[in-house]
This record gives sequence, C-alpha cells and structure tokens, in this order.
Amino acid sequence: MPTRHVMLAAAVALVWGINFVVIDVGLGSFPPLLFAALRFTLVAFPAVLVVSRPAVPLRWVIGVGAFMSAGQFGLLFVAIHQGVPAGLASVVLPTQTVFTIALAVAFLAERPGRAQLAGAAVAVGGVVLIALGRDRGVPLGALLLCVGAAASWGVGNICNRRARAPDAIALLVWSSLVPPIPLLALSLAFEGPREIGSAFSNLTAGGLLALLYVVIVSTGFGFGAWTWLLRRHPASRVAPFTLLVPPVGIAAAWIALGQSPGVGELVGAAIILAGLALASSAGRVPHPMTWARPLSGMPRAGVVRSMDGD
Repeated sequence: MPTRHVMLAAAVALVWGINFVVIDVGLGSFPPLLFAALRFTLVAFPAVLVVSRPAVPLRWVIGVGAFMSAGQFGLLFVAIHQGVPAGLASVVLPTQTVFTIALAVAFLAERPGRAQLAGAAVAVGGVVLIALGRDRGVPLGALLLCVGAAASWGVGNICNRRARAPDAIALLVWSSLVPPIPLLALSLAFEGPREIGSAFSNLTAGGLLALLYVVIVSTGFGFGAWTWLLRRHPASRVAPFTLLVPPVGIAAAWIALGQSPGVGELVGAAIILAGLALASSAGRVPHPMTWARPLSGMPRAGVVRSMDGD
C-alpha cells in the first residue's frame, strides 16, 4: 500500500479507538438501539437528498447497511450497555480480521497464507481465554454480542469489496438508509417509548457531543475512508490495520473512564493482538484464485485481478 494509504488507515484506527470511549459516554444518555438508530439517521439525512445513489447493485448497498452498519453497531452498543468495558470491546471487535480473512477466501477468492491462518487461530484463542477468565465479571452473553458485532463487520467488509463503489461517500450515505427503521423498531420493542422519551427529555451536552462524534468523525470520516481503502486494496490487507484500534481504545478507556483492564483481559488482549499481528505479517496477498462459478456482476472468466493500487 502507498504511504499515504497507510497513514489514512492508521488515522481511521485512531478515530475508531477513541470511538469506544465516546460510545460509552453516549450510552449514558441514549439506550443502545436508539443510539445506533440515531447515528445512521443523521448520517443518511439530509445527505441523501444531495448525494447521488452509488453506481453499484442495490444488494451490495443493502448488504453494507445491514452488516457493516446495523448489525455491527446494534450488537456493539448493546454489548457495551450490557457490561463489556469500552477498552475490552476495542480488543474484541478487531477480531473481524479473522472473519474477513475466512470470508475473503470463500467470496473474494483471496488466498490466505499460513501466517494468516495461524494468526487467526491465535486470535480466536485469545477471545476464548477472555471468555473463560472473565475476572471483572463481564457477562458472557455481552461478550458474545461483541464477537457477533465483529462477525457482522467482516461480512460488511466483503459486501464493500464486492460493491467496489466508485464513490465511497455515496455508498456510506445510501447504505445508512438501511439501519434506522429496523433499529428504531427494535428500540421501540425492547427499550420502549418511555425510555426513548426520557433520553430526549434528559439529553446532556456529553450525550449530544458523543452523537455528533459517532456521526461526523467515526462514521463520516472513518467509514468513508475505510470504504475508499477497501475499494483499492484486498480486504485481507486493509483489515489488519485495526491492530492499532485496541491499544488506543484501552488507553483512552483507562484515561477517560478509569477502566483499568484486569490481568485475564490483558493476557487475552495480548494474545489477540499477537494473533492479528501474525495474520498481518503475511505481507502481500498472492493473486486471487479463479472463480469456480461466476457470480452476477463479477468477471465471468480468467483470474480476478488483484486490486493493489489506485
């Protein structure tokens, strides 16, 4: 990847690391499903009125909105609300790399090396260790929701690569039309009108600033840049940059929220980071394998070319 692309990926990781603390602050004002719904409502409107629909098949727009947006953040916000510390969430969510690598083999014909496979196995072992040794009383169900958010992000990465949208911002805006209605419906069903009304009537400055951060900085800049990078490089090369997210998230949660990680979490986090580092050490991904059966909208013959440059 060119140096400027590496710097952009690192900046996205920094923004997303801090985002876990911001989410924790926002959840002090909003119930989780409502918070997620508001996030994407404000990303979509009024931008959708002036941004043209992306020139990609509708199924990929829906896929990105359903998995990278609604699924990932609906599950993540609920997980943090149910007891996963912000710093720990910043460690578990980047295991999306494991899901991305596995799905890239099946759907993008990218061929992982032994280091990627071994690293993925080590990272999974770290998550299992955290689950078995939850010394701070992190609920297992909440931890599994966080893992589910990582899996949803991985599926979203594949949809992003398949879309290959010429305009990343257009894809971001139009895919953000997908999450609000299902998330609002779930919020009404599980959080209830009373809790929703209370969130608006008792809105604090911190809650409002948190909402603006997740809309403008984390979503607008972060996912716009992430989509742009995925369009230019194999998913298995972009995804490992989330290695930078956990150290930032843990440090930010420690400083801002006083969430010092327990010994078991630190050991598990170190194993996860080692696994993800090993997965990213494979270097340049070999040229993709040929498609056994062409899919709609994809090249019908030959080897799918590698997307290594601009």
